[in-house]
Amino acid sequence: MTNLDQFVKARDAARLMVRLDDSLIRKVLLDLAESMVAKTALLLSANKKDLERMPESDPKYDRLKLTADRIEGIASDMRDVAGMPSPLGELLAERTMPSELKLRKVTVPIGVVGVIYEARPNVTFDVFSLCFKSGNVCVLKGGQDAWHSNLAAVGIIRECLASHSVSSDVVQLLPPDREAARDLMQADGFVDVLIPRGSQGLINSVREGSKIPVIETGAGIVHTYVDVSANLEKTKKVVFNAKTRRPSVCNALDCMVLHCGRLSDLPEMVAAMALKNVVIEADDRAFQMLEKHYPESLLEKAGEESFGTEFLSYRMAIKVVDNLDEALKHISKYSSKHSEAVMAEDADVIARFFNEVDAAAVYANTSTAFTDGAQFGLGAEIGISTQKLHARGPMGLKELTSYKWLIESDGVARS
Repeated sequence: MTNLDQFVKARDAARLMVRLDDSLIRKVLLDLAESMVAKTALLLSANKKDLERMPESDPKYDRLKLTADRIEGIASDMRDVAGMPSPLGELLAERTMPSELKLRKVTVPIGVVGVIYEARPNVTFDVFSLCFKSGNVCVLKGGQDAWHSNLAAVGIIRECLASHSVSSDVVQLLPPDREAARDLMQADGFVDVLIPRGSQGLINSVREGSKIPVIETGAGIVHTYVDVSANLEKTKKVVFNAKTRRPSVCNALDCMVLHCGRLSDLPEMVAAMALKNVVIEADDRAFQMLEKHYPESLLEKAGEESFGTEFLSYRMAIKVVDNLDEALKHISKYSSKHSEAVMAEDADVIARFFNEVDAAAVYANTSTAFTDGAQFGLGAEIGISTQKLHARGPMGLKELTSYKWLIESDGVARS
């Protein structure tokens, strides 16, 4: 079957999706969650084939890896999505015009959602569950790195769909080659929106090459500004969590921006980082402070390339600033508008940070690791949008809908 054949099947399936009752959709997703867990061994076996082709030192290795606990976590998110109210048919506006036209504005599926992503097999299940619950068909283009994992996942999904007499065409898995990505980006008339999830390079490539509307997601160059008023114990806890919880994901901390008035506290702030072998790329003032207080093998002098980099590994930059204005300027220059945080006890500093930082998620005294659909109560996420049109931040069910106007009258004609 050609890629075009799959696009045609997806478009045809979208017309049938709107006929599915939400109670059936819910049952399919609940049964699929149980099936995933029951077939953990199958998923891990397929995932092992992918892992064997990637060195553990690769930043993508952790994203690619499935475990029994992670599969249970994906299944738990799917159950949450299943239990949520349908986002379809919601009445957004209603009015009767002087012309006697009765207008209703209601939510509807987007239609066919294409997703291009790299080595993250959990995305396969997350995207399907969110698209299916919101009445959309999904066309998936995963990377070569996760091909066996994705193939096994889609096989389990299609088996579950068939058991409920639902067309398996509502989920399409394209080949992992670049030609499939190019075809998907050119599938105007078949695919309604395209969502890239992965590196900045992938996102740029899709944005520049697609004929389909694109929602940019994923790339996170994340900062935490530590103000002169910051609480030391909170800062140690939050910064360590933001950097080391899962360094390979997009909400992980990349750069600590430190007020010079707290420079003497820097060794204590980052001491625990050494336990995780975090390499620190420090500017001149930070380097001088850490030179005798942080392992020499883990301390490097920062260059210009240290800032504005999404490390996706146990590596972090530190920039020392003289005041809040300089911190805001640095963040504005290098931010990818994903997640940014401030550590401060001064309410005025927090208020300015909230007001002036342009990002999808802005935190105070909180780890940026929380930028996640499930953590935001969305069940799961199809991605984290860093743009401003249509959706911003973690995208859940409501972000996968559009709307249409329904107009009725008793034979009114326009004069």
